[in-house]
Amino acid sequence: QVQLVESGGGLVQAGGSLRLSCAASGLTLSTYVMGWFRQAPGKEREFLTLISVFGGSTFYADSVKGRFTISRDNAKNTVYLQMNGLKLEDTAVYYCAAGRDVNTYGAAYDYWGQGTQVTVSS
Repeated sequence: QVQLVESGGGLVQAGGSLRLSCAASGLTLSTYVMGWFRQAPGKEREFLTLISVFGGSTFYADSVKGRFTISRDNAKNTVYLQMNGLKLEDTAVYYCAAGRDVNTYGAAYDYWGQGTQVTVSS
């Protein structure tokens, strides 16, 4: 059974940092493109970033470029999202996803985690 489990969310003050992890089981993460998405209450799911299979290529949404960094450790079957300079508008549930293609559309991803809440306070 394939599982993606996010962790590392929580409450942080504006300007602070968090590091999210996404641990995979039941699949070999090294064969998948990995993405991070988020969904705030009342809003549509938003693409944030993705990383290619071997980590050589990354892509970021304008909303997080320069503040968030995606990385992967295929040996640990884990993907990370380092979030710095957090803003109030970053408050959302954050999801990792695994897919076969480099794509910013959520529908292109095959597997999803259950999400982890990130709340940024003033």
